[in-house]
Parts: sequence; C-alpha cells; structure tokens
Amino acid sequence: MAQIISLSLKYEDFNTGDLVSKNFDMVVLSIGLDPADSTQALAKSSGIALDDLGNIATSIENPVETSVAGIYVCGVAQGPKDIPDTVAQASAAASKAAALLSPERGTLIKERKFPDEKKLSIEPHIGVFVCHCGINIGSVVNVPNVVEYAKTLPGVAHAQEMLYACSSDSQVTIKDAISKNDLNRVVVASCTPRTHEPLFQNTCREAGLNPYLFELANIREHCSWVHSKEKERATEKAKGMVQMAVAKSALFQPLYKQKVDLINKAVVLGGGVAGMTAALDIANNGYHVTLIEKEKELGGMLREMMELYDGKKPADVLKELIGKVSGNKNIKIINEAKLIKVEGYLGNFKGTILAGGKELPVDFGAAVVATGALNLEPSGLFEYGKDSRVVTQAQLEKMLGKSISAKNVTMIQCVGARSREREYCGRTCCVDAVKNAIRIKKANSSTNVYVLYRDMRTYGVMEKLYETARDLGVVFIKYEPEKLPKVQNESVIVHDAMLNLDIELASDLIVLSTPLVAGENKEINELFKIPLDKNKFFLEAHPKLRPVDFATDGVFLCGSAQAPKLIEEAISQASAAASRACTILSRKFIETEGAISVVNEAKCIGCGTCVTVCPYNAPSLYDVTVKVEEVTYTTKKSKINAASCKGCGSCAAACPAGAITAQHFSSKEIGEAIDAFEKGVKSILIDKGFVEVTV
Repeated sequence: MAQIISLSLKYEDFNTGDLVSKNFDMVVLSIGLDPADSTQALAKSSGIALDDLGNIATSIENPVETSVAGIYVCGVAQGPKDIPDTVAQASAAASKAAALLSPERGTLIKERKFPDEKKLSIEPHIGVFVCHCGINIGSVVNVPNVVEYAKTLPGVAHAQEMLYACSSDSQVTIKDAISKNDLNRVVVASCTPRTHEPLFQNTCREAGLNPYLFELANIREHCSWVHSKEKERATEKAKGMVQMAVAKSALFQPLYKQKVDLINKAVVLGGGVAGMTAALDIANNGYHVTLIEKEKELGGMLREMMELYDGKKPADVLKELIGKVSGNKNIKIINEAKLIKVEGYLGNFKGTILAGGKELPVDFGAAVVATGALNLEPSGLFEYGKDSRVVTQAQLEKMLGKSISAKNVTMIQCVGARSREREYCGRTCCVDAVKNAIRIKKANSSTNVYVLYRDMRTYGVMEKLYETARDLGVVFIKYEPEKLPKVQNESVIVHDAMLNLDIELASDLIVLSTPLVAGENKEINELFKIPLDKNKFFLEAHPKLRPVDFATDGVFLCGSAQAPKLIEEAISQASAAASRACTILSRKFIETEGAISVVNEAKCIGCGTCVTVCPYNAPSLYDVTVKVEEVTYTTKKSKINAASCKGCGSCAAACPAGAITAQHFSSKEIGEAIDAFEKGVKSILIDKGFVEVTV
C-alpha cells in the first residue's frame, strides 16, 4: 500500500501575528504566467516589439495592434489574462484583420450543392449506427450486442457498428447505407449532439435525406463515461437509449430553414471610448453605423480623466479617436439623442431615435450597447460631503490636472465596493489609486502618500505600477472590513492588519476609491429584452464563451455597461462586439432554425404566457377578428417569429392551452421516447397517413 506523506506548511496568521505550522494532504500552488519562449522566437522572426516583461507590446488605445502593421495579438501572448478577456481580445483581433481583408470579403465563397431530397415514404425505414468511439464507448458498452438488439426493433431496416462514426470514411459509409437500404430516418448512437449533430445532419442531407430526420443517442457522456465500472448495465442502458431514439425518430417529419433578408447596417448606443471604437470597427469593415450619444459631445468618462497610467493624456487619445469617427463616411453621429423604440429581430430591427424633440426612424441589422457606467457618489461614507478634505479618485484626477498643496495624502480603497450593497470588486480602483499616487510622488517626492487597502489588485502587467509606487515611497497598509479606517479632524486612524496595530496618519487630503456603478440601463433592457444582473449592469450570454453577446441575437455588449473596466479592456471588448456584429452584417440573408415552435391558432387563448417566458423575444400577440354565427369580436392570438425562435420549447412547456408545438421535440415524440425506455417498442404502424408507435 502506498505511503501517504503529509505536507507541513508554515505561515503567518495575520489576525494574531503568530507563526502557524499545519499539515496538509495536498498543497495547490497558484502560479503566475511567464511569456513563452515560442513567443520570444516569433517576435524576433517577425520583428514585433516586446515589452519589458517579454510580452508582445501594445498600447492602451490599441490593445491588439503590434508594432508591425497587419499583425495583431490576443490572449496571454500580450499579457496575463483570464478566459473572458482572452476570448474578447481574440474577437477584437479578428475585427482588425477583417477590416484589412474587407475588400475581398465573399470572393472565395462557393454555394454548396445538395441533391434533391428523396420523397419521404410514410413507413419508417430507420438506420441505426452504433459507434465504438475508440475505447471511449467500446471499452464499456458491448457495441455488437447493441447493434444486434437494434436490428430487432420495429422500423429498423439497417444497423451496424462503427469504430469512429464521425470520421470521413464513416460518413461515406452512412451515405451509402442510406441509399442502399432506402433509409428515411437515421439514428447514430455515439457522443454529444452539441458537437456532432450538425456533422451527421449534413451527412444525411448529402445523401438526399432531410437533416431533421436524424436523431443522436448520446451513449458516451450519458452512458459509457458515467458507468465505466458497470459494463453489463451500461450495455443495457445503451440499448434503452437506442430504443428511445428509434421510437422518437419514427415520428419525425421533414423541417426546413427559411431565408430572411437582412439590413446591413448597425446601431451603436453610447459615444464613449467603447462606443466610438465599436462604431469605427464596424465602419472600417464596410458597414454603415448610426452612433447615438445622449450627451452633447462624444467621449464619455474619458473626458474626466487627466492622465492614463502609461503617462498619455486622455485628451490626445480622445482627439484622435473622435477625429477618426467624425471623418468616417460610414458613421452617422447623433448627439443629445436616445433610442426610444425598437421592433423586429436579428437582421431586421426597426427603431425610433428621439433627438432635438424629433423622432427619427432607424433600420438596422445589429446593435452594440456601449452605454458605460457612472462614478459612485459615496455620500455618508468616511465623512464625504461633510469634510472638505475628503474627495473621490475622480475628483483627485481633476485636481492633479493643476496641482495640490497637500503634504499628507491618504487613499482608502474599496469604498462602496465589496460590501453588502455592492458585492463586486471595482476592478479599476486599485489601478487608479496607484496611478494617482505615483503622479503625486513624482510631482513632489516629499508628499506622504498612504494607500489603505483590503487587497491590492493591480493585476497582470500592471503589477509594475505597484512596484513603481513602492519604489517612490508610497506606503501600503492593509485593513480588514471588520475594522474600517476612521476619518478624524486632522488624521485617519487605521488598524494595520499586518502589524495588528492601530496607526494614526496625519491627513490633509483623503481620497476615496469608489467603484463604477450601472447607469440608467432599464430603458434599453426593456427595448431589446436583454437581461441585467443584480447590480443593474447588462448580463452577457456566457461569461467565458460569449462575453460580448446577449441571449437576444443581433445585440452585443461592450465596455463598462457590462461591468467596470480599464480603458484597454473596454476598447478590446468594443472591437470584439464589432466583430460579432459584423458576422451578421456580412451575410446576404439570415437563415432561421428549422426546429422551431409553432402555434395552433385554433387552440390559442391569447393569454401571453409564451411572450413572458420566451428568452429570445420570439412570440408576440396580435389582434384577430373572430365571427361566430352573428357575433363578431376581436381577440388576441400568439404568433412566433421564425427568425427569433431557437426552438428551446419554453413556450410549448408553459402554454396552458397546449396550443404550441416545439417541432422536432413535440410532446408526442418525447412521450414515445420515454415510454419506449420504460416499456419497449412493440410495433410501428401506419394509420391514415400517420405513424403510430405502440409501446
């Protein structure tokens, strides 16, 4: 038996100041990221400049552009970052590259030719293909046994095993089997439909079969992987899953996608640095953009800043960006305006802009929300508003544009953040504080600067800012939220968590580092049916996989409208949102889903439940005039927009009248599959042109 070795760690308990020794079975080290040797070699061979740390060098205003024109960077090659920032930056780099290639867009596209669909005979001729997936399935499930069982099921005309059903050779085999055995429905028992269903659907279509006459039984994730130690029972479960797929597929009918024309124009809401960047990227890709800004001037919060952490002047950055936006023929700027009405769907939105007391129509295919955020006013915290010595970092920013006479400056971090009222980290606060502390020390080295912090979060390459501040003599003192600093007449008292002592700091200027808070997002939330999080910021579709998308197709997100961000992060995300918008605008048409929900108008009672539950804003109610004998009246009926519907089935599940059917996942299809697993399939009969499955 292997000997278990205990690991002993010694560490300091900050609460007591004692050195503690404790044993652990496992120790996990959180390590940093160093530039890869391959990055150094690539930079050398391509002439790309590196920063002092060995990362590919960029600038705040151009976070994905390298020193060589036409070469862009994204991810940790540019500096340490988490998945959401990496994914957003990747889309940003794609946006820049696409703009360069835009004159050639579409020149290499060839329309795929498919054979005519074979006429669907009513009687099911089902083909079943069971995959070994190497040893992923085959080492647990007795695949030949499952194939022999499938051959006994009613309606199955052909069954065979495959080593890798997803291989190109297997695709040819499936197509040949469809033709040779006159198959009109196909079941593949293999892995997840999330990645492989489109492949097999396409194979069916190439064989002249409608792609929606296909069903996938996931006997890998749902069977072999979770029952690897119960081979016999796993095999029986796999048989049951195939049986369910056969019963369900017998009821399938052909479904078709629809082509819908789209408007190759965009709207960007918000004229800050994120909004302007998004508009400029879309315009540089060749599409018209309407940029809507509620203030008199473009620029947003960048107008309130005096200096960036790399020493650049925001006014210079703004001047260049506004010049590019104003001079771009594809961008129409409307100041002192807001979007007040939106109708439509992906690729076909119709909106109304209120500007100068007039309502202006605007049609667009995609929208980018870049409405920014607001500085928190910390009223009632640390004597703010009562003591003239107490200011915010935003106010200090303006004061440093001139000069300050204070000899003792104390900065308090996390004011109004990481609390019960606002649980989130302000993200930008630590960087702003360190930047301004450096400016103060460089202006007058004799000024004492103290930063009272809970956790210093100068993340990534900005750790160098923290080191610079320390080298200049800025003093960092850790405090705990249970023992907040206290502002007194001429000083601030703080309990130093490292020394476990109360310290009194002479302070003639006290600076509060406050977070950005969400703006008035409710109106836009209601216009586009896009969600807000609990802090009233806009909520993206997925934080890692879709960081700039909304669940509502055709609407994208960037900048501090989503959460507090540094300028370069907002710019990267703006270019990413533009890139995502261009994936829509670059099309000639929008193709709807085939498996969508449909309404039986005769059963619909017009209650609006479907409108309430749909996450994609697909259903709507409209007036219908009904005449019964001599009585005529108007009632409401539901209609589902095929271009917006994703076939999720929420409306079908919620409809109290049973008037909605989720095609390809109807109650009958799902019911027969469940019954088949429980009771088995006895027969598949044809009755008056309809398929009847008996269990």
